[in-house]
Amino acid sequence: MAELADKIKQDIISAIDNDTLVLPTLPEVALKVREVAEDPDSAINQLVKVISDDAALTARLIRVCNSPLLRGAREIDNLNMAVSRLGMTYTCNLATSLAMEQMFQATSEMIDKRMREVWQQSTEIAGICHVLATHYTKLKSDQATLAGLVLQIGALPILKYVEDNEIQINSVMLDNIIDELHPIIGCKILEKWDFPAELKNIPKDSRDFTRSVAQVDYADIVMVAKLQLLAGTDHPYNEMDWTTISAFSRLGLDPEIDMNEAEDLSAEMEAAMTLLNA
Repeated sequence: MAELADKIKQDIISAIDNDTLVLPTLPEVALKVREVAEDPDSAINQLVKVISDDAALTARLIRVCNSPLLRGAREIDNLNMAVSRLGMTYTCNLATSLAMEQMFQATSEMIDKRMREVWQQSTEIAGICHVLATHYTKLKSDQATLAGLVLQIGALPILKYVEDNEIQINSVMLDNIIDELHPIIGCKILEKWDFPAELKNIPKDSRDFTRSVAQVDYADIVMVAKLQLLAGTDHPYNEMDWTTISAFSRLGLDPEIDMNEAEDLSAEMEAAMTLLNA
């Protein structure tokens, strides 16, 4: 079995080196939304037009707008109101986040289950990122949510490789392969997707526990969110001394406090996670 794991790793690494690894593409609606949102001459009605072509995405955006986390004084009952309330950048990031879910599906039952698990954990990390950005930084909560969501995007090509080659491998070995390779693959995917500079290296930077930067950034938020999610589990990260991780101090957070124990934050994290599974 160890030989199989090594072979999978070598195959994937050589595909990365030779630029032949098939990287996932963003769903078409997300590409169109980003194109419109990034054009300085675009108007809200153009963004509405692109999103309205996707009925499921439209319905989810309206639902999200009326969720406890984003709800305003008036109920939102159409897409135009939703985009006007959120603004173009927030709508773009949220639409991208919601559209990404369809990428985490496979035909074989085992890989489909794994992809859904990765997506579920990604939404949990993204929910914590949303709350951290809102309460502890001046960074954008929608960008932080997206940062959390793409943390494990590099797992997709690995799972696809296992599925396409009909490889039978136990879950512990598969976890180890994903853990080792997903950061480098994730950064390549975000480069290909032309994500903003502050998000492109999230998969690598957010696990560099010794990194030191002048001020809090999205990698700090994702790093702390992941640690918070794993707090109290038997994950090896819990054997580290979190007081040595400077991301906590940049966020102004005590590493020994579990955010889940703060009732108001816990409810907000729950609401943020629900956003992405609306």
